[in-house]
Amino acid sequence: QVQLVESGGGLVQAGGSLRLSCAASGRTFSSHLMGWFRQALGKEREFVAGISGIGDNTKYADSVKGRFTISRDNAKNTAFLQMNSLKPEDTAVYYCAASRSMGLTVVTTARWEYGYWGQGTQVTVSS
Repeated sequence: QVQLVESGGGLVQAGGSLRLSCAASGRTFSSHLMGWFRQALGKEREFVAGISGIGDNTKYADSVKGRFTISRDNAKNTAFLQMNSLKPEDTAVYYCAASRSMGLTVVTTARWEYGYWGQGTQVTVSS
């Protein structure tokens, strides 16, 4: 069982930066893919970024490539999302998630593959 708690959201002006953190409980953190998803008001939850268990593979949505960076520190059971050059369209509730299965090496963007979710943190980008 993995429990996830996000932090680091807030209000920022366009062009600014934020760093989200996702603290995980449990002893299997390094065996799970970690992903960040976001859900804007009235829209479906969408994949933002994902990282493999040992951090050697990452994947990003086209809309954030070159601006967002996902990373993880397995010694601290924490995943991060560094968000730079933020735009108003990045405004959403951001969720971190851990894969249902352990030992996956290919990052998946499929929401159903992630079985553990945090409560979400609001990111608001003003123009």
